[in-house]
Amino acid sequence: MITAWEKQKVVTHMQDVIEAHLGEALTLATLTRGTGYSMWHASRLFLEITGETPFSYLRRRRLSAAALRLADGGCKVVDVAFDFTFDSHEGFTRAFAREFGLTPAGFMKNRPALPLFFPPRAREHFSHRQKGEIFMKKDKKNDEKTAKSDTRTVFVQIVERPARRLVLRRGRAATHYFEYCEEVGCDVWDRLAAISDALHEPMGLWLPDKLRPEGTSTYVQGVEVAADWAGELPEGFDVIELGPCKWLVFQGEPFDDRDFERAIEDLWDVMNRYDPAVIGYRWADDDAPRFQLAPLGERGYIEGRPVSGGPGAGPPLT
Repeated sequence: MITAWEKQKVVTHMQDVIEAHLGEALTLATLTRGTGYSMWHASRLFLEITGETPFSYLRRRRLSAAALRLADGGCKVVDVAFDFTFDSHEGFTRAFAREFGLTPAGFMKNRPALPLFFPPRAREHFSHRQKGEIFMKKDKKNDEKTAKSDTRTVFVQIVERPARRLVLRRGRAATHYFEYCEEVGCDVWDRLAAISDALHEPMGLWLPDKLRPEGTSTYVQGVEVAADWAGELPEGFDVIELGPCKWLVFQGEPFDDRDFERAIEDLWDVMNRYDPAVIGYRWADDDAPRFQLAPLGERGYIEGRPVSGGPGAGPPLT
């Protein structure tokens, strides 16, 4: 039986190959060489872990990298298309529009924030400047002659999850992390991290009413597991079903760990002002939990809010 660590090792290798060949022709044989598994088996593991086929993942990465090239300016759409192995201007334009809901020319004209596809592994291969960006300026003084702007970068992307389960520990009335720790203690995170077959790292979550029994907290901590998970449930914990969902995930800049509250507040400021309709989505807070990851300074604060719709799904509701 292949362990979760071995699966991740295969996927990490394939992701590294993809990042090294974004601007080159890439075959499945090249992509899977060195994994120790057949092309078919390695592709199946990649789909299991990432939720994407290898070439769907590669296409989305190329389009996101192309969008960053276009955002830098000074380049022609056709040149960017060829740089990322698209056969024609027209084919690139169609693929770009399917991915982002607008053409490359429309993007270059209006420069809206795009939900770029930059999984964590991909971000390791790009410099700090090469991220999906929206800029917020804070602390600008009224006196323009002496004004100083604190400009920060926020990375935005759409993340999709299939049906799965959530192992969680409920509180009584907590609406945020500090109230939650007072109610149930601060060791829940470590207990969740000890669940070896979890799909992802533990999260803090704000539950919609449909997932919150009366007399329990809005804020909880939990970890996602597979839809057929049947592991041992820690004492005092619950497990609930989560349906397929989409999140608009925001990631701030790295920060000094002592400033984590400021980092959270800065990201919330962006989230509160962001209109997902510009990329064809709408907030869907009743559909799924909103989540936050541990605020680690080296990666920046990360939070996701559920959305519905998307490019090609019809006009946003008003």
